[in-house]
Amino acid sequence: MPQSRSSPDPRPGRAARAGLLAAMLACAAGMACAAGMAPAAGAAAASSAASASSASAASAGIEVVAIPSGEFTYQAAGEFLDRGRPVDAPRVQGRVEPGRAIMRRQVSQAEYARCVQAGACKRLDKGFRDLNSPDLPAVGVSWADATAYAAWLSRETGQRWRLPVYAEWVRAAADRYREEGALPSDPADPAVRWLAEYEREIARSRGRIKATQPFGHFGVNALGLSDMGGNVWEWTDTCFASHSVGALPLAPRENCGVRILAGAHIAAMADFIRDPRNGACSIGLPPANLGFRLVRED
Repeated sequence: MPQSRSSPDPRPGRAARAGLLAAMLACAAGMACAAGMAPAAGAAAASSAASASSASAASAGIEVVAIPSGEFTYQAAGEFLDRGRPVDAPRVQGRVEPGRAIMRRQVSQAEYARCVQAGACKRLDKGFRDLNSPDLPAVGVSWADATAYAAWLSRETGQRWRLPVYAEWVRAAADRYREEGALPSDPADPAVRWLAEYEREIARSRGRIKATQPFGHFGVNALGLSDMGGNVWEWTDTCFASHSVGALPLAPRENCGVRILAGAHIAAMADFIRDPRNGACSIGLPPANLGFRLVRED
């Protein structure tokens, strides 16, 4: 990395920082990254019994917490540009409809393994596929994997399960939700903001726990939900969008091949990525582990 002639500086120069940021945004926006049916029962009585048993097994141990309904404000997800330069995301108004409940904890390894055994979910990649603990969150999971699990659980239980949208996750996170602080900027020198973003990513990387921890390791929030904002980033169903604001406002450009992740900080990731530590593109520091919890619509 370039250094000043007068004194050594380990941080990337203005051009390098600009190139790095542009590459990350292009990667996430364009997805330029490296990349069963249950057997039929014989008799009607047997089919009914098998269905009831399967639904009971799928829903066993699922605890949910009601998400408070109503309107609230939060920091919007996505990219915001003013004449092509990044700016802080604005606060926007969100709303959660009544009858939404969210899992008290993330989906466990054992629960995801049952979906694989049923032929409804794909096997995870090597290093994750043999994980089967009931006390650890399922990780190494893509958005597509999480969506397939939600569809399977819905069929097995007769209830409607899905990934939360980002606003619902924020509302459920309650006191564990953290907004991104404002970054310094100078219209005459874009490097001021690029440097601040770089330093924020470095600060985020300090003290991170990369190994998954048992449920409850990161405590519970005011609503009784476990590990909101812990070391597992959770998939949401919200698409990444780029917004042009300020003097030249334009309609948002949405890219649903990239989804918003919620956790210790907000992130964006291509929906097919399972393990961001193996060269996956993201905006900012890649999350340590990708998992999920689901919302039930009552």
